[in-house]
Amino acid sequence: MCNLYTMTATVDELRRIFGSFDGDTTNLPPFDEIYPGQLAPVLRRNENGGLKLEHMKWGFPGPQAAGSRAITNIRNLASPFWRNALQQPARRCIVPVTKFCEWTGEVGRKQKVWFGLTDVHESPLFAFAGLWRPGEGGPFMAFLTCEANTIVGEVHPKAMPVMLRPGDVSTWLDSTRENACALARPFEDTLMQRVG
Repeated sequence: MCNLYTMTATVDELRRIFGSFDGDTTNLPPFDEIYPGQLAPVLRRNENGGLKLEHMKWGFPGPQAAGSRAITNIRNLASPFWRNALQQPARRCIVPVTKFCEWTGEVGRKQKVWFGLTDVHESPLFAFAGLWRPGEGGPFMAFLTCEANTIVGEVHPKAMPVMLRPGDVSTWLDSTRENACALARPFEDTLMQRVG
């Protein structure tokens, strides 16, 4: 389960990779470590069909039956809890990322292992496939996970975040539930590396 990532790209880099957007377009500070419960930059469709940049709290308020504990990673796409959001393209979002962490080692001696793209000279920026919802105190987001690829699986064999390339963004944000959910697959190993 991914519970730490970074987003250190500038607004200009976000525009270059994902296209133009509305919202707070002043330069973003670097988000060196984003943990659950913190605010993070997110892109979603606005009312006119363009993109909008917002800051959202990482962690969906969970179902009452589960004690309303925040959900940060979405694995079971068939769950009734996610069905409505997945069905509505307006509830999908992308979470810009420059690298993400999985932990290794025993409790008390855990170490961070960071993953990112191989072609970081072009841009280290990519996106997680996310869902968002309005809520008291502001909007919330969580992102999808899927089976781990080989490179992430060496550290965390259970799952990895669903990573999107720029060409996948419109499919995730705009297509049918079936086509969008088809993107929930392991990212290509050849396009990833450990980055620290």
